[in-house]
Amino acid sequence: MTSLSPTFMSAAQNTSFTRLVSLACHDLRTPLATVSGFARTIQRNEDVEDPLSRYLEMIVAASEQMRDLLELLSVAARIQGGRYDPALAEIDTLDAARAAAEEVEGARAEGAGETIETDVETVTRSLAAFASSAHRHGRVPEVTLAVNRREITIAPIGEAAAVIVGEDLKDLGAAVAVRAVGALGGSATVDGDALRVTL
Repeated sequence: MTSLSPTFMSAAQNTSFTRLVSLACHDLRTPLATVSGFARTIQRNEDVEDPLSRYLEMIVAASEQMRDLLELLSVAARIQGGRYDPALAEIDTLDAARAAAEEVEGARAEGAGETIETDVETVTRSLAAFASSAHRHGRVPEVTLAVNRREITIAPIGEAAAVIVGEDLKDLGAAVAVRAVGALGGSATVDGDALRVTL
């Protein structure tokens, strides 16, 4: 009798697991929205002083971070389960890079873009995840997203090469970003001290 490794999953098991992850992401959004909604309501309607006002800001920020993490997990599950159906829209690649850079401390975007049709939210989130990974795991204080039409070079990435392409699973955002860019027909490859993303 052949024994299977605990890490082995059949196609059916894998599909079942990805659906379970998708369901969890869906169900977790409701209590998260409640927490975020009430925190924002208190911020708007009450004369709240420190330290309570700081606590509310932290709750709102953490809620937004949780929302982004759930969306990452949801996208990863849909890609893995073969159910990723991107909502396509036009965007200039430089605009996408600028939007991503705004989400990451110490990041900036420059260059010349090109209008493409893609999943705008996923691409923007992916570029931000790459830049954030370079900043956090590469230990670089500043990251540039240099746009050349459909190619965006993110540099420097420092020590983050294996993490940023998902080979060393330490960053959920970057790991999902690699899969998302690939699912959209693009690629993300390390080139020296840079990550080259083709959209």
